[in-house]
Amino acid sequence: MNQSRLKLPPLNALKAFHAAARHSSIRSAADELLVTPQAVSQQIKLLEDTLQVTLFERRGRSIEPTEAAVLLARYVEAGFEELAEGVRRVTNRKYKDRITLNVSPYFATRYLLPRLEMFREFVPQSDLRMTTMVDTPDFTRDDIDVAVQWGYGGWGDLDTTLLLKDHKVICCTQEVAARIKAPADLLNETLLHPVLQNSLWQDILRFFGVEAAEDASEIAFHDAATMRRATLSGMGVGLISRADADRDIRAGDLVAPLGMETLLAMPPEQIPGFYLVLPRAHRRVTGVGNFCDWVTDQDWEETPA
Repeated sequence: MNQSRLKLPPLNALKAFHAAARHSSIRSAADELLVTPQAVSQQIKLLEDTLQVTLFERRGRSIEPTEAAVLLARYVEAGFEELAEGVRRVTNRKYKDRITLNVSPYFATRYLLPRLEMFREFVPQSDLRMTTMVDTPDFTRDDIDVAVQWGYGGWGDLDTTLLLKDHKVICCTQEVAARIKAPADLLNETLLHPVLQNSLWQDILRFFGVEAAEDASEIAFHDAATMRRATLSGMGVGLISRADADRDIRAGDLVAPLGMETLLAMPPEQIPGFYLVLPRAHRRVTGVGNFCDWVTDQDWEETPA
């Protein structure tokens, strides 16, 4: 049995709603759209009548979105982003084969760069551009197609795929290790951690059954490479990615005072990793889709040293 297609509201009404929802103001929406406030109000009223729901509660000169408006705004925003992406792709030939990546600096240097030639063989016509911002990009503002981010997943409405778990090892120099005989001894040391996820040490101490003091000595670093250098210099106890920890321990530069395997038994949701992250609409672009297929097909555990 064929179902009739849902009749969508007028585009102008959706545009007016979109602007009003973002600004929480009829006047600001009117200024953006270069129309009168009355015109915006009429379009919103038309949308409310069409949908048979109330979208805004009037509070003097301001407006407050209802629960229905908050829900609708998410989908309208996503819809306009897809429209903008489509227009950009079909009207600018320079974007046809371009793939702009943002990759976690550590993943870029340790994992991705040694394999980029493999991707170029997989998609020889691709025009690959790469940035290495630590923070998750604003895909629209930063003109990013796809990202590989460090974290725990859960990037809102973005499409997210785990590529590799980033198992950590508690490491320090021999001098610092001489003072660490049990997990509780960590509280007497300076703990080094990534600024993007300063709950990592809290999770680890809780895993050990140790209660962290509120005035614990900690230093946060913006990237893993800087934290590793600080650990090598004896500045404190660092959380080093397993591959690097193994190399530094074999070289005699660091030790793992509580063992190499200690943190492997932590709850899976508390173990960070590297994730492929992008808006769902971007996967429909051939070049981006090819890159995603290639990345997710790789065994990132098998990486050149």
